[in-house]
Amino acid sequence: MDEILKTLPARRGHFLLESGYHTDLWFTLDALFVTPHEIAPHVAALAELLRPYALSALCGPLLGGAFLAHALAAHMGLRFYYSQQMPCKTDGGLFAAEYHLPPELRRRVGDERIAIVDDVISAGSSVRATAADLTAAGARVVAVGTILLLGNQAVEHFSARGVPLLALAQQEFKLWAPAECPLCRAGAPLENPVTATYP
Repeated sequence: MDEILKTLPARRGHFLLESGYHTDLWFTLDALFVTPHEIAPHVAALAELLRPYALSALCGPLLGGAFLAHALAAHMGLRFYYSQQMPCKTDGGLFAAEYHLPPELRRRVGDERIAIVDDVISAGSSVRATAADLTAAGARVVAVGTILLLGNQAVEHFSARGVPLLALAQQEFKLWAPAECPLCRAGAPLENPVTATYP
């Protein structure tokens, strides 16, 4: 899996994650699914990790998680769902993001035995929010899967709920709450890499 890490463009800096945490490392994933046959072996490997959980469906948050969920669903012969980010109802804080399934998908998902997947998971903001919406809709979330897991925070969250988090590769990752961020104290400019534009 070292090949995965080598092919993911990474930037160092001071970044605001969707979870509200700060970090000093950002992986650029925009091109991960451009060449499907190159990602296919990783899809197959993750499918084998998920197969023992007797799934009926896969779900992923837009964008990368949905691409991965669709590829896995096609590979495993299962149903596919996706969630999309909703406008934030609060002024921020940790894990303020909300993800919901479109109404018609939410109507269908009720009895599914489902795994949530995302291309890369760090704090797990989008998969946590997706899990909350799936559970509210009556689905049973039995596993979470990812190509690359950064740190342990998401593992701890889902483990406390009896849900295993399966990953093809894992790397240490620094996360700081804003009040504890050493980069903030040093005066480093904070960047939101999701909304940033580059020449």
